Amino acid sequence: MSERILVCVGWPYANYYLHVGQAAGAYLPADIFARFHRLAGNEVLMVSGSDCHGTPITVSADREGVEPRVIIDRYHPKILEVWDRFGISFDNFTTTLTDNHYEVVQDIFLRLLENGYLYTHTQDQLYDPQAERFLPDRYVEGTCPHCGYKEARGDQCDSCGSQLDAVDLLDPRSRMTGATPVLRESEHFFLKLTAFEDRLKEWVSKQTHWRRNVLNFTMGMLNEGLRDRAITRDIAWGVPIPVEGYESKRIYVWFDAVIGYLSATKEWAQKTGDERAWERFWKDPEARSYYFVGKDNIPFHTVVWPAQLLGYGDLNLPYDVPANQYVNFSAGQKQSKSKGTGTWMLDLLDVYDADVIRFYLTMIMPETSDSEFRIEEMIRTNNDVLIGTWGNLANRVIAMINRNFDGEVPPAGELSEESKRILEATEAAFDTVGERYGACQFRAALQETLKLAQSANRYLDEREPWKAVKEDREHAAETLNVALSVVNGLKALFHPTLPFSTRQLHEALGLEGTVLDEGWAFRQVPAGTRIGTAAALYKKLEVPAEDNGE
Repeated sequence: MSERILVCVGWPYANYYLHVGQAAGAYLPADIFARFHRLAGNEVLMVSGSDCHGTPITVSADREGVEPRVIIDRYHPKILEVWDRFGISFDNFTTTLTDNHYEVVQDIFLRLLENGYLYTHTQDQLYDPQAERFLPDRYVEGTCPHCGYKEARGDQCDSCGSQLDAVDLLDPRSRMTGATPVLRESEHFFLKLTAFEDRLKEWVSKQTHWRRNVLNFTMGMLNEGLRDRAITRDIAWGVPIPVEGYESKRIYVWFDAVIGYLSATKEWAQKTGDERAWERFWKDPEARSYYFVGKDNIPFHTVVWPAQLLGYGDLNLPYDVPANQYVNFSAGQKQSKSKGTGTWMLDLLDVYDADVIRFYLTMIMPETSDSEFRIEEMIRTNNDVLIGTWGNLANRVIAMINRNFDGEVPPAGELSEESKRILEATEAAFDTVGERYGACQFRAALQETLKLAQSANRYLDEREPWKAVKEDREHAAETLNVALSVVNGLKALFHPTLPFSTRQLHEALGLEGTVLDEGWAFRQVPAGTRIGTAAALYKKLEVPAEDNGE
């Protein structure tokens, strides 16, 4: 029976280029997951968009002396370019600037206000005396009061993950002028998170399928006790507050951005011509929603957004939040747009094929702990594993059929025990690998697939069809028929991770339709199929001179 799967992916700020840490942390795993479920015949909707209201946007704009829209118009197209070239298959990738998004955010705001989950309160806020303006959280940096990290932001510490208010920081400083901010009073709307504490504890405690770090972090946060949080700020950029008297303030980004998952789904429904199609993913209790984010965004997706949904009512809570750890580079330093450190995706795609990058990032995907990106290691993985274990297997089987059987798949005849075993192993892999993909264990899914490829290589090496074809053509025909079917099975198993090269292979196998048309099932290539010529799926790479000590 077909399942309904909503894939929600963290919204990148449209203020800079995307780096490999973001790709491996959220977008690649989400895409692999969505592609697997599409192959499995499930109804999949994958949504996200550029976050255009975050203070990183306005910080960049202030730094350049331009309007925020200038920054967005510069970087949003670059984000779209990454999705296209890297193969991230969104069904709808939008922005937080649409009328639709504003309407959905304001609707949720007003419903929460009506239900008694929003209230106004005057609080102390940090004010920059040099710039003569209030400072939103991310305009302030200082020392984390929990762990002592000296570059904590006003909303969160990237080192220990603690949620902060800017006034909590020790030795705060303005990112605008470097001045020491002072406290001034301002009235704002607060989300009554404390009203949801018990319900959230009960709900979270049942999510035993969540990753251990996500579950432990969330329960720890809930056990410490929630605090109500201000959801508006003294800024001019963002979604207007739909209440008279607050025209100079805006709804703050952390409240507005998560609503984007719902607004993007509604926008998708409008584009399909069925404005109520979004309800299939948000109101059907059998539908499952997965949120792919980095570990710094866990609390917003396991506590804050669920609280907003509970307060609104009649909408599905997240089924899973498979948050990843960080991909580091250069001796453990974190990839960071704000600090200008990292390996940028467009630069990488200018040099290396998308599937080469996708393969390596899946191999090092930080599912349970931080990992490290190294160009030389990616090149070694390409040459020794991607080509050595998989690419050469597909290429030599196709080449031998072309060379010895005029490009036509020979009949298998009566199967030997070893042929039966490799075919059975291939069919069984669809269950094993499928379980891994479905559980968001993408590294394990790739390793299981590579194990089958290794078995196929051993099968070929033991039967030596290049020798048998001279003395026992039936033996060689059986081997190549079986090996080609295993290659076809591997094509489907690899497809969620390697969509470009498996599409190329599908064409080389002479098969009709697409990989997606074949679905998540082992399909043997019929005898008599006319295949294409062998062409290398991947090319051998050389380590760049600067990384080779030259």
